[in-house]
Amino acid sequence: MNVNGYEIAPGADLSGADLSGANLYGANLYGANLCGTNLRRADLRGAYLRRANLSGANLRRANLRGAYLSGADLCNANLDGAQISYYSETVTIRFERQV
Repeated sequence: MNVNGYEIAPGADLSGADLSGANLYGANLYGANLCGTNLRRADLRGAYLRRANLSGANLRRANLRGAYLSGADLCNANLDGAQISYYSETVTIRFERQV
């Protein structure tokens, strides 16, 4: 899958990419490096983000409904206004904000 000139695939290095407003519905981004990526208003519904590095990513107003986030690193990510819902027996997500 190619979005805004970036190859969207498991393990992809998309650090610092501008994917604002991108349609990533159902995308497989297992283990992808999305550190510092701009995903503002991106459609990530149903995306597979297991073990993805989203530290410092801008997820402001992104739609993450049904996204699989187990093991994802969301340290210092901007989640203001993001829509997140996921139902699972066990989900481990790392949230931490450095002050």
